[in-house]
Amino acid sequence: MSESNHRVLVVGGGSIGERHVRCFQKTGRAELMLCEIDAATRGRVGETYGLSFTSDDLTAALAERPDLVVVCTPAHLHISQGRQVAEAGAHLLLEKPLSVSEEGVAELISLIADRELYAGVAYVYRAHPVLGEIRETVRSNRFGRPLQVSVQSGQHFPHYRPAYRETYYTRHETGGGAIQDALTHLVNAVEWIVGRTTAVAADAAHLLLDGVDVEDTVNALARNGDVMTSYSMNQHQAANETRISVVCENGTLLYEGHRHRWAIATEPGEEWREQSRFEFERDDLFVIQANQTLDAIEGKMKAACTLDEARQTLRVNRALLTAARDRCWVEIPSD
Repeated sequence: MSESNHRVLVVGGGSIGERHVRCFQKTGRAELMLCEIDAATRGRVGETYGLSFTSDDLTAALAERPDLVVVCTPAHLHISQGRQVAEAGAHLLLEKPLSVSEEGVAELISLIADRELYAGVAYVYRAHPVLGEIRETVRSNRFGRPLQVSVQSGQHFPHYRPAYRETYYTRHETGGGAIQDALTHLVNAVEWIVGRTTAVAADAAHLLLDGVDVEDTVNALARNGDVMTSYSMNQHQAANETRISVVCENGTLLYEGHRHRWAIATEPGEEWREQSRFEFERDDLFVIQANQTLDAIEGKMKAACTLDEARQTLRVNRALLTAARDRCWVEIPSD
């Protein structure tokens, strides 16, 4: 097969599905198709991107023999639709989170392995070259072992997702709320950098967003093994910013997404020493992720985030919801 001729089916034409259509198209390596139940959305996305095939039926769409299926439906549908994709013999990229429960997850992982298919989960921070550099620096032990991670993040969610009241976001059961929709990205990124989360405590509440009851603000503590981690996130502040610091024995690494840089400090009282700057448009990470996914189905690399790794983050999501509800520490089980 020519590298420029992968047949990619996107399931779900909402904002993230449309982004995947656009960004896989930008790779120049894929022919895009769409499965979307809403006729108006299906027609608009199909016309905008000149899609070769659209349908409102997943079975009919799978009959077109796509090489890769990108599932962008609400999270409670991911496992059943992922199984349908795997049974049809197609590679699979699931949007995050993997699901809202572990029901069917082990069976999907086994099915993927039995069919020798690629499967990944679209935690897009793993496509970020700068976070990749920070991960490699931490794991190289250049500054000694990591001791503490601090994460601060916020944005005005209605500005970026004006239709949030009409989507999965309104209910935990469909993957909504700040923990499953936004904080999960950062939890997964931190696990990628310093290792799996082993316990969490959380305070979460709905403070401001109009028209929903799910949490829009979260403060959480976590243990990633011996590493002490904290998260502070909201979905209603004006500034769009994310800051991650990793304090190691002999230096601190700082990622500032809103300032487009990462930096280090190793001496008491010194200013941050900038390591590199980066400029990304909103689509750029998704184009990198799309290329990584196509490389993976060609056998050139492994999944950036495997189903097993996403299952671990799913367990953290569920533990955070429990910790916030019961106001307690929750241990994260391992396999």
